[in-house]
Amino acid sequence: MGFQTFTPEQAVPKIKQYCAYQERCHAEVRDKLYSFGLHKNEVEEIISGLITENYLNEERFAIHFAGGKFRMKQWGKIKIKQALKFKQVSDYCIRKALKEIDKHEYEKTFQKLVQQKLKTLKSEKNIFIKKRKLQDFLLQKGFETQLVREAVNLL
Repeated sequence: MGFQTFTPEQAVPKIKQYCAYQERCHAEVRDKLYSFGLHKNEVEEIISGLITENYLNEERFAIHFAGGKFRMKQWGKIKIKQALKFKQVSDYCIRKALKEIDKHEYEKTFQKLVQQKLKTLKSEKNIFIKKRKLQDFLLQKGFETQLVREAVNLL
């Protein structure tokens, strides 16, 4: 794909379509605009317009992102938070997004993952290895250390 430059007038409809297709974070939109060959002041002006017209809303993005990663990939809050930080989402929006995850659903998903993982560890006779594998799996999914510790200690 060749590098194509656009004037701000040409870029606006393209970036609106990009934002309308799915929720985007500011960093993604900024990168896309720079890839169009626009300058900093043009990029910031377009982003400002997108926010005003509600094409771009970081809080909405964070809530959609967190909910999606939790429901589809069963990520824990730690992993979701790290991914949002990586996307340069503000701490305020991250906190807001994590609060939107239903506590009951979160607990249910965590327990389901524990049970699924234990099924795969049925043949493991060494309790220490079994605990370590369960712990590593849950931490890798991004669940809080305290929650993981409680589940592992029940073995």
